[in-house]
Amino acid sequence: MTRAIERDLNRFRKIVKGKVRDNLRKYVTHGEMLGRKGREIVSIPVPSIEIPHFRHGQKGSGGVGQGEGEDGQPVGKGQQEGDGQGQAGNEPGRHVREVELTLDELAEMLGDELELPNIEPKGKEAVKSKKDKYNTIRQTGPDSLRHFKRTYKQALKRQISLGSYDVRNPVIVPTRDDERFRSWKSVPEPQANAAIVYMMDVSGSMTDDQKEIVRIESFWIDTWLRKQYDGIQRRYVVHDAIAHEVDEDTFYRTRESGGTRISSAYTKARSIIDRDFPPDEWNIYVFQFSDGDNWGEDNRECLGYLTGNILPACNLFCYGQVESPYGSGDFIRELKKITDKWENMILSEIDNKDAIYDSIKQFLGTGR
Repeated sequence: MTRAIERDLNRFRKIVKGKVRDNLRKYVTHGEMLGRKGREIVSIPVPSIEIPHFRHGQKGSGGVGQGEGEDGQPVGKGQQEGDGQGQAGNEPGRHVREVELTLDELAEMLGDELELPNIEPKGKEAVKSKKDKYNTIRQTGPDSLRHFKRTYKQALKRQISLGSYDVRNPVIVPTRDDERFRSWKSVPEPQANAAIVYMMDVSGSMTDDQKEIVRIESFWIDTWLRKQYDGIQRRYVVHDAIAHEVDEDTFYRTRESGGTRISSAYTKARSIIDRDFPPDEWNIYVFQFSDGDNWGEDNRECLGYLTGNILPACNLFCYGQVESPYGSGDFIRELKKITDKWENMILSEIDNKDAIYDSIKQFLGTGR
């Protein structure tokens, strides 16, 4: 019985995952799950699924075989809640159930739906950690690590060599000298660690709607890259005319006014890379979001700093231009002048939330 229930539950989980997969574009673009995120698990509201279950009535509410009455008395419809004055409706109810999925499961769904290639990290041998592996045998150790097969073979070889082994009565009695124990060695294990540097224009032309788009897209970028790497480090840079390194919460909530100098963000990003993430040892991803406004005389400086300092250090540099009613949108045209020379540079125009899905595919579809 227990196995049948577990089998049914597993089948239900597959159905739920299928519902999430079928509606993944909606979840990606509208960010319904971001407010329900735990450390490793996300709760997602899934409509139109209901688990069959027993419903118990109120205690003492009567029913078949309950309460006062005489033999042959017909059973009524029972008591109903409310005054009974409401009119009948013809619309089905909306059944919503929250289902929990791990971030790895979400990343797998995202990769399948967007056909994202697995990333081949650079510098795999640069970042190493130590790991204990039980791959050797020694003659001393605790009883919990005794290797019974090796101990038996050692005792058998000893008895055969001494001529005390009797084929008709094959009793093997190990001695203390026969005992063998598992042992370990600390071996270096290569890791492919990644660093993400997010940059965003927070000048007055970037509204809360544009920042919400950035927040949703960043969540999915994080989810995919976490699936590809052993460790992810994140750094956040905001800028108007001056750039500042901030924490994640400040990154999405800050709003400034004044001019815009994108080169200040590039300078800050490179200083973070030099300080924390040597390019020979880290897989570095830089994601920049802006509405395309920039001080005109700063464009040339931006291109020079980008090609000389940022692009050579990155696995991938992604620029997402978010449509804004106040931004000029000119900066992406400047970046298009150098895209032919840099394969690790990806540009995306994000008109609204519905464009997030395709923007993620543009950014992560190269497998870099």
